[in-house]
Amino acid sequence: MTRNKGYRNKSRSLLTKAPRESGLPPPSAFIKEFGVGSKVVIDIEPSVQKGMPHRRYQGKIGTIVEKRGRAYVVKVPMEPEDRVIVVRPVHIKPFG
Repeated sequence: MTRNKGYRNKSRSLLTKAPRESGLPPPSAFIKEFGVGSKVVIDIEPSVQKGMPHRRYQGKIGTIVEKRGRAYVVKVPMEPEDRVIVVRPVHIKPFG
């Protein structure tokens, strides 16, 4: 029987940065504001582990449901039902 290989399984290329892009993003990325009901794209920032969603949500478009502490609750439409995830603002960007 095969084993589960962990939460970050098969994410090496997704969660690495090129040498010129290494380091933390600017402080403005950590304090971005989004309104409830606005559409966002989940774009994982590899250098920040807090509030990082699972790699299956990379590139997905969701809707902000509420603000929870420093993070946002995002509703992502997936089959068979919608998923609700908690993501920090450094890992999301506005859609469109």
